[in-house]
Amino acid sequence: MRLLVVPAGRSDEQGRTEFDELIPPAPTLRLTAGHLEERRPIGARLVRGTAKAHAAGARPRRRRRGPRLGVPLALLVVLAGVWFALPHLSGLLGFAKEETGAPESMPPSACHGSSAAPGHAAGAAFDGFNNRYWAPKDTGDGAGEYLECDFDQPVRLTKMVVFSGTSARTDEFLTQARPARITAELTAKDGSTTERTIRLADRAGQQTFDVRGSQTVRVRLTLDSAFGTGKGRRVAVAEIEFFGHRS
Repeated sequence: MRLLVVPAGRSDEQGRTEFDELIPPAPTLRLTAGHLEERRPIGARLVRGTAKAHAAGARPRRRRRGPRLGVPLALLVVLAGVWFALPHLSGLLGFAKEETGAPESMPPSACHGSSAAPGHAAGAAFDGFNNRYWAPKDTGDGAGEYLECDFDQPVRLTKMVVFSGTSARTDEFLTQARPARITAELTAKDGSTTERTIRLADRAGQQTFDVRGSQTVRVRLTLDSAFGTGKGRRVAVAEIEFFGHRS
């Protein structure tokens, strides 16, 4: 190694003294971002979204959220719907019961006919016996003659059962004329009317027909035509029954 000797306190043309050759220059220190990072204790962890450290085993405190309004509002809407539906709920339940339940016998409180043959009054067609019958006063096909029934309270009719002729027994059935077509007129409590044409088969026994009417207070059955008409023969109706539900 070569030494450059210069007088004490003197420097060469580059400004170096004699001691600069003996002492090597200090290395350059470069700091990076990693050196400036804060050192964390071993076992510490950072909570996501914050720089605050928590010791190992410590549970971070949860943020308190504001009240959720969706569930209370939904409950209020449901309760309001139930409140407004209450007045109609009983009617809906009653209608469902009527549609699914078996109809009940709806006997009229009063009945009368346009006319009646001696011994064969209108009440014979609603007395529960099918071997007694109603017949109009005049012989013939009975067109225009009628039976009319009243109910003491409104009813919801669904069915009508008819036993035509003088009896349900075949050997007695043909002794008089039998209705072939009947017009059923139903009068509701509000005065409105609906009509239904009933076409019967010429046979003994029960015949069932759909006759529907709400709030019915009166039914009129008018004869339109008949089977087996002839001299001295009258149209006979052995029994009529109504089925439905009390309104």
